[in-house]
Amino acid sequence: MGFEIEASHHEGAPGQHEIDFKYADAVKHADDIQTFKLVVKTIARKHNLHATFMPKPLFGVNGSGMHVNMSLFKNGENMFFDKQGDMQLSDVAFQFTAGIMKHATNFTAVTNPTVNSYKRLVPGYEAPSYVAWSAANRSPLVRIPYSRGLSTRIEVRSVDPAANPYMAMAVLLAAGLDGVENKLTPPAAVDRNIYVMTRAEREENGIKDLPSTLMGALKELEQDKVIVQALGDHLYEHFMEAKEIEWDMFRTTVHPWEREQYLSTY
Repeated sequence: MGFEIEASHHEGAPGQHEIDFKYADAVKHADDIQTFKLVVKTIARKHNLHATFMPKPLFGVNGSGMHVNMSLFKNGENMFFDKQGDMQLSDVAFQFTAGIMKHATNFTAVTNPTVNSYKRLVPGYEAPSYVAWSAANRSPLVRIPYSRGLSTRIEVRSVDPAANPYMAMAVLLAAGLDGVENKLTPPAAVDRNIYVMTRAEREENGIKDLPSTLMGALKELEQDKVIVQALGDHLYEHFMEAKEIEWDMFRTTVHPWEREQYLSTY
């Protein structure tokens, strides 16, 4: 169907699979993601199954992410690679990473756009819940994979498959390019397991929390002119309206958990 799968394997949770696309430009990838979702759901239905891209369908096991690997190319060369640079990364790579870090809490509403998305972004299930980067471990928001040369890239690990891929790619690129245009410097890498750090230790290392709810993420989005501009007024206004309605429906619904916890107690 016009796109190439580099790898696929079973993941940690029941019935969970990872599919790795070969790199391509952002718009083609967004097209491929939508095509892939449609095909997987259609084939599953033919076998009387349901394939879901819900971020956290099951409590107590890993949710499903949509890790986004990004690099910038110019004249066929990967602008993130510098053989002489620190970790063989270029200044552009560090600046792009700094932009992602700066805007991470603000673009989260777009990359994690459902109430359920925030059930995945919790400690202990391999999904990031803090804003940090590292080349040495997988708990931070941004990871620098080991490969170099043409494969030099950064991996943003918070994005989930409920995201509209066109919107997600747009805000991620806007965030990274803001770092390049303004020559931002990222904070120091965090090469420890952030999940076992205390709040005081995280604050000491300048590590911020990602939003914990959809409404919290929407409030962060409102404050970021770069991300709002990347979406455009029309899309931004309609997105905010739809998501505020979604949050209000969730907020006002009485859920089974509440009845289990409170009905006989009070």
